[in-house]
Amino acid sequence: MNWYRITKRSQWGNLMDVRRDFSHADVVGRRTVFNIKGNTYRLITRVNYRTQRVFILHILTHEEYANGAWNK
Repeated sequence: MNWYRITKRSQWGNLMDVRRDFSHADVVGRRTVFNIKGNTYRLITRVNYRTQRVFILHILTHEEYANGAWNK
């Protein structure tokens, strides 16, 4: 819920703006990946900076993320 509350109020224009709120956010291809709950989970999203919408694509454990099947 903390991620949701921060994201809902944010006005991100690029990855640097995202990293002001979430310093460990990374871009993988066209997706933005967030570490959540102390890096226990990975939240994989697509951020549309023009429309200010964030689409949740996957919520994975660190182990599921590491196997890489989500990125194919």
